[in-house]
Amino acid sequence: MVIPGVVGAIGYFALQLSDASWSGPVGLIGGYFGAPTLLAVGAPFGDRSIYPLAIAAAGVMWLLIGVLASRRATRNPVATWADYWRHYFWMLGGIWLGVAVGLVVATVKIGSGIVDW
Repeated sequence: MVIPGVVGAIGYFALQLSDASWSGPVGLIGGYFGAPTLLAVGAPFGDRSIYPLAIAAAGVMWLLIGVLASRRATRNPVATWADYWRHYFWMLGGIWLGVAVGLVVATVKIGSGIVDW
């Protein structure tokens, strides 16, 4: 949960601490990569009252991804941390690829209003 947590925190602090033009895209992308469930609730256009629920669901999801990676890594009797990270990064990459595809589809469907560079 550390990697998505750090990415999500960077996105959050970019939105909270800066009014520069880069803070919007960094905040949106960091938020989505940290909490992919925000896509499911329609952030940034959805109901803001369910964002905390989506963030909590993302925390549970990342915890389950870590548990699944540990279970897959320990199938080998001499498992190492490298085995864990290999499995974890494959799952992390798949989720982040899905988020990137979702952002591309949303940008094409809605227009350049999602990520305005």
